Amino acid sequence: MKSITIKGSKRESVGKAATKALRNADKVPCVLYGGENAIHFSAEEKAFKNLVYTPNVYTATIELEGEKAATCILQDIQFHPVTDKILHIDFYQLFDDKEVTMEIPVTLEGSSPGVMIGGALRFPNRKLKVKALPANLPDAIKADISKLEIGDKLFVREVIIPNCTILHPENTVVAQVRMSRAAQAPVEGEEGAEEATEEAAAE
Repeated sequence: MKSITIKGSKRESVGKAATKALRNADKVPCVLYGGENAIHFSAEEKAFKNLVYTPNVYTATIELEGEKAATCILQDIQFHPVTDKILHIDFYQLFDDKEVTMEIPVTLEGSSPGVMIGGALRFPNRKLKVKALPANLPDAIKADISKLEIGDKLFVREVIIPNCTILHPENTVVAQVRMSRAAQAPVEGEEGAEEATEEAAAE
């Protein structure tokens, strides 16, 4: 999995006044969990742009002065309810020998025969929660829809991710092809034409 480097500074004070001052300076207060002790730090808000505002999933390499670089994942993030400004971020440190749980985006592959003849593709689960060692976490989960006819569904049990455990019931629907509304609705005038034909036949 690809990683984004974030350079920050350890926080000397974690009180409300210090936190407010950081936000006024366009910095984000953060906490790194997972090690022996939680580490409080801050970084420029713009440093998180490629980590937060993206459909992709990355690990983060946190570099703090005087500390060994730590590889981690974003665990929780808080936004301002009005401005969507980042208020706080929690990270969780990764270790090579410890499995971690993470949501990974799903990428659909192939062309569905059902869609090609007018079916509507539904994609209810665009991310799946998986558990694996950090080295085995994929950038994306590939789901093949090339066999889906109208009415077919692709279930979690049909998705294979090497060395990972998917934390969803096997009957969870990843994608499905349904009859489109346009195909179900009668064409204007078609119903009347059918009735006229039936009347003519009866005469």
